[in-house]
Amino acid sequence: MIQHEDSPEIGEEIQADGIATNIHLAGPLDAPVVLLLHGSGPGVTAWANWRLTIPALAERFRVVAPDIVGFGFTDRPGDVTYDMPTWTRHAVGVLDALGIERAHVIGNSFGGSLAMSLAIHHAGRVDRLVLMGAAGVPFSLTPGLDAVWGYEPSVDAMERLLGIFAHDRSLVGRDLAELRYRASIRPGVQEAFSSMFPAPRQAALDAITHPVEDIATISAPTLIVHGRDDRVIPPSNATDLLHLIDDSQVHLFGRCGHWTQIEHADAFNRLVVDFLEDA
Repeated sequence: MIQHEDSPEIGEEIQADGIATNIHLAGPLDAPVVLLLHGSGPGVTAWANWRLTIPALAERFRVVAPDIVGFGFTDRPGDVTYDMPTWTRHAVGVLDALGIERAHVIGNSFGGSLAMSLAIHHAGRVDRLVLMGAAGVPFSLTPGLDAVWGYEPSVDAMERLLGIFAHDRSLVGRDLAELRYRASIRPGVQEAFSSMFPAPRQAALDAITHPVEDIATISAPTLIVHGRDDRVIPPSNATDLLHLIDDSQVHLFGRCGHWTQIEHADAFNRLVVDFLEDA
């Protein structure tokens, strides 16, 4: 693993699917496990996505939050192919490396599609499923997602992207943009990112989308969460998923963009804890 400056984004290192993987672990070892799967924004890490979620869940659950291969501080092997089968194997590898047979799985955006892949192809490993601002269901590329995946590094570009993510613009500013910009230009990060979702980006989106008949096979009880004002992943995805997944419920947050877990952190955490504890 490439090591950098001391940062809260760097957790522990494990070998998962043969890849040196940066991972955050919290909560009691004997508690039910929650696997957190982050999104695909430039410079993203598990910590950046879940920093307000991990402490709340760790009071009751064993929390496992990896940087998925190609992202963050996890190694980026030169011969890796970034696609859903690779990401799925890596996520399963994380569970295997930690000796975890089953887990609740929470996926954000791109991580929502990855969570669905686990529920579809490794149903026996998934207890309950939370899909937040999830990709994975067929939809037309939004201008917001096109901008996210088409990011070319600069502080100004990052500040514009953060404005797309958040409904509440007070949550973003120059300082945060500079922090996330620096994360996006760590050695190898932008090269990996730009190779994952190339133009034409509708094709890149379709490559992480599951056939609706496969989504309909998901048997895990599922909580679907979305921001009404999401400009990256359309809120209609939430209702599409509600109709496709038989044992599902949806919660839509008003005055909320793509950052439900940040813009409405306390309410999101309560909602998720209540849902998972109902297992």
